[in-house]
Amino acid sequence: MTGDFFSSAALALETVRDTLAKLRSVPALTDRYADIVAVDSLEDLIHVPVMRKDELNLALDHLKPKAQHGATWTFQSGGSTGSPKLGYAPTGLYMAEVYEQWKPLGPDDLFVNGWGAGKLWGAHYLMGAYADLTGCTGIGLGAVNRTEYDVWLEFFAARGVTSIGGTPSVLRPIIGRAREIGIKLPDLRTVLWLGEAWNPGLDEDLPVVAPQARRWGLFGSTETWVVGTNTPQCADDTWHPLPSQLVHVGPDQLIDFTSLKPHGLNPVLRYQTGDAGAWVTCTCGVPDRALRVLGRRDGEVKFRGLLLNADALLREVATVPGVLQAQLVLTEYPARGSTCEVLVVPARDTPDGLADRVRDHVLGSAFGGPSTAFHRDPEALAVRATAALIHNERTGKVSPLVHRTAT
Repeated sequence: MTGDFFSSAALALETVRDTLAKLRSVPALTDRYADIVAVDSLEDLIHVPVMRKDELNLALDHLKPKAQHGATWTFQSGGSTGSPKLGYAPTGLYMAEVYEQWKPLGPDDLFVNGWGAGKLWGAHYLMGAYADLTGCTGIGLGAVNRTEYDVWLEFFAARGVTSIGGTPSVLRPIIGRAREIGIKLPDLRTVLWLGEAWNPGLDEDLPVVAPQARRWGLFGSTETWVVGTNTPQCADDTWHPLPSQLVHVGPDQLIDFTSLKPHGLNPVLRYQTGDAGAWVTCTCGVPDRALRVLGRRDGEVKFRGLLLNADALLREVATVPGVLQAQLVLTEYPARGSTCEVLVVPARDTPDGLADRVRDHVLGSAFGGPSTAFHRDPEALAVRATAALIHNERTGKVSPLVHRTAT
């Protein structure tokens, strides 16, 4: 590939022009795109301002996208205790293009879909649409809690499951439990993951539980849908973009995405998810350059497969009467994944039980958000009242979000 903006997709320039026209039709965004006189080539996208969630939400609220055929499916983007940010996709969720490039499953596979269903989350249905294309036999497992692991693992072994999919923070404790109780899954060949970075702990457990299993990943978001694919021969942070995705890495390493789907519903034009990246040569040997994702560079972090906006969650916690200050502490445990602890400083004369009230408030949020993960494992959420938040001893500064790794 040459140039900052390059695509071999058919009708790429026409699709970009159509998306720009849609965005200009949104009254709240007209001035934003007024200076873009013409887009004569994809390279002219360098003059188009980057888009973030607020702009995309304005566009979606005005345009109200509808699929040309079949249903228009609505899913939640990100995860917070506030109102959901929506994304749209037609029946099939664009997975036919993914299937052309990425084929971990075939007709002889028995696939366990371990992504949670409902609550406006899309991954379960995304992989269901993919499974439909492969002709495999599927099991819609969805979210399970720890008390169910043993019986399901015995079922997987008895049935000869060949593939399982889910976010790594969900898969790790399941596979770890199989190792702990001595259950083997000799028929398991593929582990599909989507929604967060690969968990290296799985590399420790899978050779013991399922020696033949190899990881296959997808990267994307509800706004962009699937951006790229990963195979066992790729590094776990490296992705091969789909033809319908125009990926640009800016000088600050922030990635922006432009949808080249002629009938795409989300008007994604230089959309920034907050991820940073770099162009690399992949270890798999595919000659085209690949995208290495370096992690997030904004206020949102991945927690158990969910996009958690720390600032939004803390604003929500602050609405609970008696909360003077609050702070999030995310701790990574090698064996069980992440936990979230909310530290709260009570205001003077606050009645006892503030921590319980805050926890109930988070779990009772209207659209789920982080509570989706906590329903799978309630012990992943803790709230603790404290006299002072974690701070820098030298400067006294308090960060709203603290990351820790358990040893």
